[in-house]
Amino acid sequence: MTRAEAITVVQNELKRIGSNLNLSDSQRDQLKTWMESTHEKIEEYMKTNPSKAQVIEKVKSLRGQGRAALERFLTPEQLRTWDAEIAKTREFLGHKLE
Repeated sequence: MTRAEAITVVQNELKRIGSNLNLSDSQRDQLKTWMESTHEKIEEYMKTNPSKAQVIEKVKSLRGQGRAALERFLTPEQLRTWDAEIAKTREFLGHKLE
């Protein structure tokens, strides 16, 4: 799978998850901003730390920060849905970072 194809798959999966969350417009904007910021951080980190192991460690650290950010604007029910959907997505994409 090319990088462009992988990006399309991830975008489609995120759209599906977003629709399952029943986000308000404000939540949608906050989620988009958070995701863009996280993506930028990972891209920047990858430029200076090309090792896969280093990138995995960075993603793990950002995951904790991301959870705190999500808790600020998602409801408890939405968080449960998010967790379940992200778990499915990780398996679907074959990304086991734990």
